[in-house]
Amino acid sequence: MSETKEIREITEAELPAALKDHWKNAKASVERNNHGYAIKFLQAILKEEPGFLNARKLVRQAEIIQSGATPGAAKKGLFGTSGGGGSSFIRQAKKDSFGALVAIEKELENDPFNCGINEAFYEIALSMNLLDTAAFALETAKTGSPANTKVAHKLAQFYVNREMHLDASRVYREIVKQDPGDGEAVRGEKDCSAKASMQQNRMSENSSFQDLVKTDEAAELEKASRTALTKEQLEERAGELAAQYEADPNNLAVVKQLAQTYEQLEDWNTCHSFYSWAYELSNGDVALRAKANEIKDKAADQHIKDLETAAAADPENQELQSQLQEIQQSRVGERLEECQERVKQNPTDPKMRFDLGQALYDAGEYSDAIPHLQQATRNPHIRTKVLLLLGRTFDAKGMNDLAIKQLKDANDELTQMDNTKKEILYELGVIYTKAEKKEEALGCFKQIYEIDYGYRDVAARVEGSYAG
Repeated sequence: MSETKEIREITEAELPAALKDHWKNAKASVERNNHGYAIKFLQAILKEEPGFLNARKLVRQAEIIQSGATPGAAKKGLFGTSGGGGSSFIRQAKKDSFGALVAIEKELENDPFNCGINEAFYEIALSMNLLDTAAFALETAKTGSPANTKVAHKLAQFYVNREMHLDASRVYREIVKQDPGDGEAVRGEKDCSAKASMQQNRMSENSSFQDLVKTDEAAELEKASRTALTKEQLEERAGELAAQYEADPNNLAVVKQLAQTYEQLEDWNTCHSFYSWAYELSNGDVALRAKANEIKDKAADQHIKDLETAAAADPENQELQSQLQEIQQSRVGERLEECQERVKQNPTDPKMRFDLGQALYDAGEYSDAIPHLQQATRNPHIRTKVLLLLGRTFDAKGMNDLAIKQLKDANDELTQMDNTKKEILYELGVIYTKAEKKEEALGCFKQIYEIDYGYRDVAARVEGSYAG
């Protein structure tokens, strides 16, 4: 990029002809789940046109899937936020703002929700008058660290300064959900809601009928975003949306809202049909494709659970027992084929490697599962989960020493006694028992016993050791 060229935000129509092939290739790579290739194309575009926000949004989407990053599961840094190092980019930007943006993009590739770096990205974009890009940076930081209300307050104030009161109201409302006692957010949400209403009223006085329709759609989106609805309210909402869907089955916003509503109702089959249709309407939104796959798995799992419940209630029904066994075996095979196909499409994605490893483990193909799980350990967001399964896999092969090593590594990476740590300690204790290392096994069970007396059979194991 020429150093004298003005940096401004551009649309797809303004993208230089020389970069259009890159953009086309990037979108095609995302469609094929080749996120690594997409990231390379998109980073190349952003080096030349840092103001092309569509490319920045797509690269972040690809990075989130590639890295397996999960909203709300950001890694904690020294100051309670995800990661760090943002100040170094701000210092760099004082001398070379364009170079700082390039460096930030490279850093976010493996940790897209990094709060510190996204905050630095916001400050730099703001100084370059890339205002929508700055907002995107803070929205990403907020999504990755929803409990960090300091970031959310900064984003809300940014929207207030730009008189984007509807967005500011949304952010303040999300802060209140995280911290109901935040008086500033409570006042901000009320104030911005009122101002947004005034803006909409002024707009309605000068707008066409089509503008009014769009305003109504925005209000519906706000209504749809409300959470904590009862089952009856969700069913009522589904009915309202179904009427809109019948009027226009190609309305992506309505289809996505229907999918989300049925997801909350845990109607997995209906939910899957709407997520699948949303993906078709979106021209290849990979996040929707991943969501459709996730819901498809939940639907299949729920069907098996329902059959298991029915079979347990009627153990003499041989036809039902046989049906359950057949479907369980069929599901294992289907899941394995699906995961193999996904890895074939995107062999560099650690999350897909983990899913394939899990499918192979469930199929009893332990040796085949190991290399996929080992590759999946590169992803820090799922590493603990991977090590737990890797430990179980080695245990299934009778390799107790290797199983213990994986589970100890997983345990050492967790400081809080949550359900995952309890599960790891329990598995470790069981394997120590198999290896006739009774003292080490008891130590694992005692750690759980001190926190959660009712966890599985740890009370019997610990108390039994004293009785002996």
